[in-house]
Amino acid sequence: MSETEIVFAVQESPEGGYEARALGHGIFTQAGTLEELKTAAQGAVRCHFDEASRPRVIRLHLVKDEVIPA
Repeated sequence: MSETEIVFAVQESPEGGYEARALGHGIFTQAGTLEELKTAAQGAVRCHFDEASRPRVIRLHLVKDEVIPA
């Protein structure tokens, strides 16, 4: 039986756009916008898993690292 969900940690890329890494899997993707990243994550998951073991849901966990003065 397959996992029902895969989680990607999403961060803004220093070069612009977004980067996403799947937690617990060797999957990485990137895109210029969040909408493009959604499509890229779907494609990456489809390439990584066969249909029988593919998770049914992709969760994008947006991580924002912000530095402020103390």
